Amino acid sequence: MKVAKFGGSSVANAAQIKKVANIIKGDAQRKFIVVSAPGKRFSEDVKLTDILIDLSDAKPNSETYESCLAAIHERFYEIVTSLGLEKNLLDELLKTLANLLESNTDHRNDCIKAFGEDSSAKVVSSYLRRIGLNAHYLNPKDAGIIVTDESGDAQILPESFSNLYRLRDLEGIYVIPGFFGYTADGKLTTFSRGGSDITGSIVAAGVQASLYENFTDVNSVYTVNPAIVSNPKEIKQLTYREMRELSYAGFSVFHDEALMPAFNAKIPVAIKNTNNPDKEGTMIVAEKPTKQNGVVGIASDTGFSSIYISKYLMNRELGFGRKLLEILEKAHISFEHIPSGIDDLTVIVRDHQLSQKKEKHIIEQIEQSLHPDTVKVHHDLAIIMVVGEGMMNMVGVAQKATSALAEADVNIVMINQGSSEVSMMFGVEARDMHKAIKSLYQKYFG
Repeated sequence: MKVAKFGGSSVANAAQIKKVANIIKGDAQRKFIVVSAPGKRFSEDVKLTDILIDLSDAKPNSETYESCLAAIHERFYEIVTSLGLEKNLLDELLKTLANLLESNTDHRNDCIKAFGEDSSAKVVSSYLRRIGLNAHYLNPKDAGIIVTDESGDAQILPESFSNLYRLRDLEGIYVIPGFFGYTADGKLTTFSRGGSDITGSIVAAGVQASLYENFTDVNSVYTVNPAIVSNPKEIKQLTYREMRELSYAGFSVFHDEALMPAFNAKIPVAIKNTNNPDKEGTMIVAEKPTKQNGVVGIASDTGFSSIYISKYLMNRELGFGRKLLEILEKAHISFEHIPSGIDDLTVIVRDHQLSQKKEKHIIEQIEQSLHPDTVKVHHDLAIIMVVGEGMMNMVGVAQKATSALAEADVNIVMINQGSSEVSMMFGVEARDMHKAIKSLYQKYFG
């Protein structure tokens, strides 16, 4: 039994949905289907979820409100009519949206944002029936997906998995909307953005699928971002830990929380292309043989700042690190990395958490509580991750990275390896990120 998840590009229009239907029809093991909201039809297009977010924020009958409604109507009219589905399906979808807009519940915005996924599931299941398959729409509440009451950041509750396991006995194909679940008292609540991947992984773990297939618009995961390096090598196999590191550092194939349910259930994941379904794709597994050079991929992301603190004999001062982290906690700032030395310590945070007001307050608190010799903040950093299972046991892996950066004339602001056997992290100036990535790729894969 397989669970197949189709992303936004796979259900963006009628032509793509027909491809999805052929994929489902081509393998009787694909019993549970999870779908996203319609994505971009072309590069300048807008994702339906973005339109729904604008709609939920707009004032009723304003220009933005009316233009959003028109765009949603146009998108589903095109899909429903091009698929040859009954007009009453379109009427049902638009009536549902109208009712959501008039509602006054505290989860109203979640319901509106989830309308895209919910409508996709209804459309796809209707089309599958039209082509002769025994397909059914299955609402997450009826599937038993129970989540915490955290709007926009719902977490799955353990009883969901036993609820989902009971679905194995059902006959036919079941299409489930991604991105949301229901609280114990019946409130629709969304996962974080990109949460359809989370739903797919949850369903795969719950029904104990033999394989979780994630269909997207790329043939596989690549060793590096194709927007930076032309025609990079494909990765045929990854471990969960490697994919987690790559997702964190900017690989956009997977939401970085999405694999946890599949990982915990030890279910293999296949990343495949809706437009090229016969292509082998990339397999994500619990264990795999170690590569010769140890490195499987290089990922990067911008938007980081570092808070550097130096104090003579810091290592002898009991509670120094705890006090520093308490200052950040009280300011509602989570840290990403903390590389340290004997007398100095650097905390890496995301830029969006560090407003000018917060930065000033944090520096004042650090100076008052910790009395450092130096405290300074460095903005506009990029983080580069060199990733590979077990690469730390191989001689020369780190030396290759530092040589590559030196040859590209890139200054290393920070290095963090620590005890990880999966990745090395380098902090560089954001403006140097692309040339750093190109040089690292040439060194490991060129």
